[in-house]
Amino acid sequence: MPATVSLYTNSSLFLLTGFSGLEQQYPWLSLPFSVIYAMVLLGNCMVLHVVWTEPSLHQPMFYFLAMLALTDLCMGLSTVHTVLGILWGLIQEVSLDSCIAQAYFIHGLSFMESSVLLAMAFDRYVAICNPLRYSSILTTSRIIKIGFTIVGRSFFFITPPIIRLKFFNYCRPHTLSHSFCLHQDLLRLACSDVRANSYYALMLVICTLLLDAVLILFSYILILKSVLAIASQEERHKSFQTCVSHVCAVLVFYIPIISLTMVHRFGKHLSPIVHVLMGNIYILFPPLMNPIIYSVKTQQIRSRIIRFFLLKRY
Repeated sequence: MPATVSLYTNSSLFLLTGFSGLEQQYPWLSLPFSVIYAMVLLGNCMVLHVVWTEPSLHQPMFYFLAMLALTDLCMGLSTVHTVLGILWGLIQEVSLDSCIAQAYFIHGLSFMESSVLLAMAFDRYVAICNPLRYSSILTTSRIIKIGFTIVGRSFFFITPPIIRLKFFNYCRPHTLSHSFCLHQDLLRLACSDVRANSYYALMLVICTLLLDAVLILFSYILILKSVLAIASQEERHKSFQTCVSHVCAVLVFYIPIISLTMVHRFGKHLSPIVHVLMGNIYILFPPLMNPIIYSVKTQQIRSRIIRFFLLKRY
C-alpha cells in the first residue's frame, strides 16, 4: 500500500476510486449503469431527433428543450468513459490533463443546464403572462443569441479556476473520491494555496446556480399570479399543464445538487459509498429523467415518438 500511495503522489496520474468496498460487485454494478447510460444517450438523442425532424415542433419551447437534451447528452458523454471504464475493469487511473478537462465539462455543463432551465422558465412566463407578444419576443434570432449567451456564461467564467488546477502542486496521495473528476476533489489533493479557487468557485455557484434558482422561482410566482387571474377553470388547468414538465425538470436538477451539498457538508461520518452514489445521482439523474418527463408530459413529443416507433415497426 505505501508503494501505491508513493506512486500516485509523485506522478501526474490520479487514481479513480470508483465504488470503494464494492469491487467484487463491479460486474453486477456495471449492468444497471450500462442500462442507465444507454437510456441517457438514446433518450436525449430521440428528443433531439424528434425536435429536428418535426416541423410542428420548431417553436421556442422545443428549441429550449433541444438545448436541454443536448446538454444532458454531453453530460452523459463526459463521464461514461470513466464510470463504465472502472466498472468494466478497463481503467483505474487518469492523467492530470484528462482529469482537468473532464472537470471543466462536468461543471460547465451543470451551469449550462441551470441556464437552459432559466431560459425555459422565461419562455413559460412570456407564453402565459404575455401570449400576444410571444412570437415577437422569442424570435429565432433572439433564441440563437440566448443559446450563445448560455454557452458563453457557462464555460467562460469557469475557465480561470480550471486552468489554475494545472499549476497546483499535488503532494497528497492522488486518490480521487469519485468515478470522475471534480474541481473540489482536485483542490482537496493540492498542497498549493487554493483559497482563490475556493472563493471564486463559491461566488460562481452563487451567481449561477443560486441566482438561476431564485429567478426561476420569481418567474413562477408571476406565472401563478397571472394564471389565478384567469376566470375559466379549464383555462387555468391548461396553463398549469404547460408548466408541469418544466417544474419537474427543475426539481430533477436542483434536488440532487442540494442533496449532494448536504451530504458533503453534514455527512462526513457517512460511508464513502453514500458520497459516491450521490455524486453519480447528481451526474446521471437529470439526463436520465428529462427525456422521460418530456416524453410523458408533452403531448407533441409523446405522439411523435410513438409515431416514430410505429413507422420503424412496420
